[in-house]
Formats: sequence, structure tokens, C-alpha cells
Amino acid sequence: MTFPARIATARVRRRWFAWLAAVLAAAAGALALYIAALGPLDLTVADTRSTVVLDRGGQLLRPYLTAGGRWRLPVTPDEVDPRFLDLLVAVEDRRFDSHAGIDPIALGRAALQLAQHGRVVSGGSTLTMQVARLLEPRSERSFGAKLRQMVRAVQLERRFSKAQILTLYLRLAPYGGNLEGVRAASLSYFGREPKRLSFAESALLVALPQAPEARRPDRAVAAAKKARDRVLQRAVERGVITDADADIARREPVPTARRPVPMLAPHAADAAVAARPTEPVHRLAIDASWQASLERLASDRAARLGPNLSAAIVAIDNASGEVRAYVGSAGYLAAERAGAVDAGLALRSPGSTLKPFIFALAFEAGLAHPETVVDDRPTRYGLYAPENFDLTYQGMVTARRALQLSLNVPAVDILAELGPARLLSRVKAAGVELALRRESPPGLAIALGGLGTRLIDLARLYAGLARGGDVPELVWRVGEGVPPPRARLVEPVAAWYVADILRGAPPPANAAGGRIAFKTGTSYGFRDAWAIGFDRNVTIAVWVGRPDGAAVPGLVGRLAAAPILFDAFSRLGIAIEPVPAPPGVLVATTARLPPPLRQLRKDVPATVAGAARPLHIAFPLDGARLVTHPDPAEDEPAELALKVAGGTPPYSWFVNGVPVAMAMVRREAIWLASPGMARISVVDAGGLSDSVSVRVDATP
Repeated sequence: MTFPARIATARVRRRWFAWLAAVLAAAAGALALYIAALGPLDLTVADTRSTVVLDRGGQLLRPYLTAGGRWRLPVTPDEVDPRFLDLLVAVEDRRFDSHAGIDPIALGRAALQLAQHGRVVSGGSTLTMQVARLLEPRSERSFGAKLRQMVRAVQLERRFSKAQILTLYLRLAPYGGNLEGVRAASLSYFGREPKRLSFAESALLVALPQAPEARRPDRAVAAAKKARDRVLQRAVERGVITDADADIARREPVPTARRPVPMLAPHAADAAVAARPTEPVHRLAIDASWQASLERLASDRAARLGPNLSAAIVAIDNASGEVRAYVGSAGYLAAERAGAVDAGLALRSPGSTLKPFIFALAFEAGLAHPETVVDDRPTRYGLYAPENFDLTYQGMVTARRALQLSLNVPAVDILAELGPARLLSRVKAAGVELALRRESPPGLAIALGGLGTRLIDLARLYAGLARGGDVPELVWRVGEGVPPPRARLVEPVAAWYVADILRGAPPPANAAGGRIAFKTGTSYGFRDAWAIGFDRNVTIAVWVGRPDGAAVPGLVGRLAAAPILFDAFSRLGIAIEPVPAPPGVLVATTARLPPPLRQLRKDVPATVAGAARPLHIAFPLDGARLVTHPDPAEDEPAELALKVAGGTPPYSWFVNGVPVAMAMVRREAIWLASPGMARISVVDAGGLSDSVSVRVDATP
């Protein structure tokens, strides 16, 4: 080539490169303007997800639809079967781990196939580009839409890690209808979490997002199977699975219907979400296995008992106060049983279920002991004449037997001695509200259910007996800590006496006795049947009745609720442990009790009553703080004097329900006091009593 020719060629090349540079610069400028016009990446869709309620171990109890009516459940790659992830990457984006959002090789292959066949044979979209499309959904399929996806994909890769991008795909991928995300799809099509999937299930979940409506297995099972098998074949070609695994997977049937999403503890879940509506995840103290078992139990037994009946069950961990199971009805969606009504919070007449606390207060005050003899005979208090449930009378029985047989007359007699106000004030101080009729003051009828209370509150009170008198504050959520108990309901010795008595109550038919302490109750008019039981670790409370409060002839606690209670304990699969006895328990027969405790004395002769002044504790005063000065060299309790005024000797003294001085003729006694709160009671020869609460502090 001559020199002038070489110069001319160089000039052409320079003009060519200059033109190419100008074109590239213009393209870059146009692209920059296009990107700027797109604006920032909108992640609103990614932030919108279903609110979920989990159990104590993280198991899903109940999800809720998004505001748009979609199931979009939180999930991470660690919560998905690795086989699904391997299939997904192998089939959809083999170079996902290495590209920067766009796969030039895949795009080139797709363009070449389009040119050769005149139609789309394979897509060139990466998983990142698919996430971009899901974040900014558009119906059109054009070069402009594809360009937008590529730009967004690069932005996503610069902003998020590969794991985060994969998480977005797992949450947003469509699976037909209102299902979005692999977790919602797995629960709806297979009835379980995506943590463990077969090859066939994994292949189906890989295939569905490409044409979710056309391949929905609940509507187009043939198309779903064809798409699944195509994924399996491609997985074999790319070495992800073997031919043998693929053959087994092809023979696995495709689901033909959607399953309902989990709905365990719906009433508790609703309450949790209503209390904190902005939180996306709620983790309750409920145990999902306990909850599922007790929900089935409530549903089965209510169906056997009759139409329109419902049942509620509460299970509480005694040590922590955690609510381990909460069944608000016999079927949340059962309209014929008004399943949406939370019977655990409904005010109902408790029947005889408050009797144990009447006896506990009597034991604490020194009025009675489990072996104290009480009268079960017709008695009248003004216009009020209580009768036993079976309209018969036992005559002279021990307090133990009276409570085990749930005799009404002895319970009312003891409450008459204590006074209804004492029972109500103690229960209220422990944090439980009892609903009374406004038109009349509380009377003796409250011993037999003449007021309103809730199943959840009764469960708390009985858990207090298992805890030695401390009624727990309920813990509904994991991580909230254990709130300190409020005022003690009764002292430990009195609480144990009641627990020991109730453990010997006659069990229902076909149930073993002597295992759990329990009490039944039936409200007036056969409207409510109750059974509450406990051992050292767990308290379970059961209610059966109609949600509308209508009477159900023959609805009795012992026959309707008690079998459910015993079945509930057996279904939990836990070892039953009796409540351990605290120090100071007095184990004796009636004949060996101190004379004032041998029989509950109410009818003091007029001559004695007229001669005696009103009984009261002169020292210490109620609410007093007593400071002792023990000898540092001797680790022994300090002596404190107890003084009584009025009444008729001999006197018997009790501290926290434990006898400390019995049949004392003198009006003074000595108490070996230890630091802490103490309830001091005295009983005279006529059965009159008085009590005070004091605090003892030791000063070295």
C-alpha cells in the first residue's frame, strides 16, 4: 500500500473511532438520563408481608393476609430445602453467584434463539432481573421493560448481597392466586414448611413462578405436571439430580387442591396482633404441639356433647405463668358453635369452683383443718337456705370430705364465718376481678357461683394454689420475663392442704384418681360446666357450655368438663408430679387435732357469747412492721410476743396457717419469728377468730 493510501486509511479509521465514541457517549448519556428518569428503586413491595404469629419455638401458629389480600410469608434461604435452591439456580440462573445482575451469555443465547426460531425459546432473565420485575410489576413484555429490569438488576446487585437477593425472590415469587413466596406455596400445596421438600415438590415450586396462573396445580394439574417434569429433565441434564431420582419424582402425584393455611391459637393470635398491630412477627409462649392437641380435643368433645355447644381450654405453666395453650372455642370457624367468640374471656358463673379458696382461707385463719369436722345439714341464713347439688345431706363430715364431695352447705357455713368480703378482697388483691351484681351486696351465694368470672382467671387462681398461694401474672409472649406475683392469695400451708384434698377427689369414669388435684363446677341452670386441675408444673382449666349462655339440661361439670380435663393432661404427655408439702404442715387425725380445730363451731352458747368480749389481736397490730434484734452469734429466730384481747380461752395461735401455740389459757404466747411477711391468726374456745398481717425485719 502506498504512503498516501495508508494516510487515507488511518484517517478513515480515526473518523470511524470518533463516530463510534460519539455514539457510545450518546448512548451512555441516554442511558444515564434513562436511569435518572427511573428514579430510586422502590422497595415498598419487598417491605410488605404477612403478619405472622409464632409459637415459643418459632413454629407458625397463624399468618394474616396482607392489606392487598395476599399470602406473603417471611422466609430466608436457610429455611428452605437445599434441593429446591439447587434446582432453582440450576434451571433459572446457573451463573447467579458470579454475574452482576445481567448474564450476557444467557442474553446472547436468548437473542440467537429468537433470531433462529422467530419466537422466544428461552429467557435471558437472571434471578436478580426477576426480582426487579417483581418489585416493579408491569404487564407489558417489550424491549423497554427488559431494559428497565436490567437496570434495576444492576442496582439491586450493588445494593444487596446474593443471599439478600435470593431472599427477595423466595418471598415475592408468584405461585398462583394470592400465593406469593415459596413458604406460602409450600404450606398451601403440600401442607408443610419448605424446610423439607422432595425433588418432585421442589421441581413444581421452581416451575410455577414462570406461569403461575397457567400452571396452578389446583386448576391445571396437567400443565403443572408437564412443567414440573420439564424442570426435572433440565435438572438431570445439568447434573443436579440423577435419572433415578427424576424417575421417582415423576411418579409422585401433583397436588390438586390448596390446603388451608395454619390457624392454631386463633383467639390468642388475634389478641396479640390487636395489641401490637405494627409488629410483623409475634412470638407467643404457646406450645404448638400442646395447642394442636387441645384444639382437637375441644372440637371432638364438643361435637359429642351436642349441637351448639362449645368448649374452651387454658394450660398454664405454673412456674413461669406462661400460657402454653389457649383454646378459646371448639372451632374458630364453626359458625354453628359461634366459634369466633372467645369463651376463655367470657364472664360466666363459676359454680362450685371457688370453694377451694373458701376452705384455704379457713385453713389459713385457723378456723379449720382438713380433718376438722363440719356439719352438712339443712341450714338457713335469713331468707337464704343453701342445698347440696343432689339434695341430700351427709351429716358430720371432715372438711376434706366436704370439699372432695363439693358439699354446698359446709362451704356456705365456712364462708359465713370468714365473711364474703374476705374472699373477695383476697381474690382482688391477687389481681383477679370478680363481677358482682350491682343491685345487691356480696352475700353467701358467691360460695356457689353467685357472681361472674372468666376461665383464664380461674386458671390463674388454681395455678396460685400449685405455687403455694402466689397467683402468677400471665405471660403471653416469649421474652417478656416473669412478672412478680401480686399479693399472696393464701399462705403455703393452706394452699397445700387444698391441693392435697383435691388430689383425692373422686375422678370421673374411666380416669385414674390420685394423680392431679382438680375441682369441678356447674353453674345455676346448667349453663356452664367447669373443671380445673393442676399438678406441680401445669394448670389446665376447662369450660363447656353454649356461647350464648343458654341452659343445657344435664350439663354438669363432672360429666362434661372433667373427662376433658383428664384427657387434656394425658394428651400433653408430661409426667404428673404432686405439689410438694411446705414446712409446717400438720398431719393428724380429727381426734389428735387441737380442741379448737376438731369441729367447726358456729353456734356459740348465748351465755358464753354474752360474757365474752369481742375477740381481737391486741399485739401486733394489723399492718405493723416488727424489727427484731437477733444475736449475731446465734442463728436462730427471734422471740416475739403475741397478745389477744376478748374472746374465751383457751386460745390457739397460727402463723401463715401453721400452729405455733395451741390451747393456751393465757392471753399471751411466744412466736419464734423469721424475717418476711406473716399472717397471724388466733381462734378461741368458741370458734371466734381474728387475723392480722405484719412484716418482720431483722436488724443485726
